[in-house]
Amino acid sequence: MSAYVLPPPPATAVPVAGSDLLFPVRRVYCVGRNYAAHAREMGFSDREPPFFFCKPTDAIVPIREGTTAEIPYPACTTDFQHEIELVVAIGRRGSDIPVGEALDHVFGYAVGLDMTRRDLQIRMREQGRPWEIGKSFDGSALVGEIRAAAAIGHPERARIRVDVDGQTRQDSDIDQLIWNVAETIAHLSGWFELHPGDLVYTGTPAGVGPVQAGQTMIGVVEGLGELRVHVGAGLQNPTPSARP
Repeated sequence: MSAYVLPPPPATAVPVAGSDLLFPVRRVYCVGRNYAAHAREMGFSDREPPFFFCKPTDAIVPIREGTTAEIPYPACTTDFQHEIELVVAIGRRGSDIPVGEALDHVFGYAVGLDMTRRDLQIRMREQGRPWEIGKSFDGSALVGEIRAAAAIGHPERARIRVDVDGQTRQDSDIDQLIWNVAETIAHLSGWFELHPGDLVYTGTPAGVGPVQAGQTMIGVVEGLGELRVHVGAGLQNPTPSARP
């Protein structure tokens, strides 16, 4: 029997609401600019073919309902921004999935925050380089308890918002998605074979903006509970330009 040369990292898992079960995370996919108003605020047109990027599995911060998670303000940025999102948990394997069958591959739904070092993302975009340092850093994928589709169905309309220290920043409805959940799964499965354990962050509405150390975010998707996240002072670095 073979042995590991180092202890393997612990599995990443997200709690399933109303149970003691955990949803093991395999991959994290994110959809870019999937609300028209957000696309416009970022300087792009309303409806373009969807595009995707990934975050590492260990960027996930699972948050149980009723608790407040604390994340450090990340290093090398002075523009740490919130992006509230509907998260889809995949429960069935598939590739080239037709739109009409896509929801059969969904295990459930959750509320998530795609945290972004916006200054670094924009810098990389301007240089024609990948976004990883702006999007895929530690603690950048916050997610709440997963509600099983078998219990709640497949939401088509639901208010989605984030408050920072009691002030609403983003406020929209998931029916404003440019590419809805079924269409997103169909597109994504043409590029990647989806597997049980995959999470899909479906995009964020308009109103993205910075948070500072000491502030608290509350993210909500109607019917899916809420996320409470406090930003600590831990890793803040006021001079990111000094880094390579």
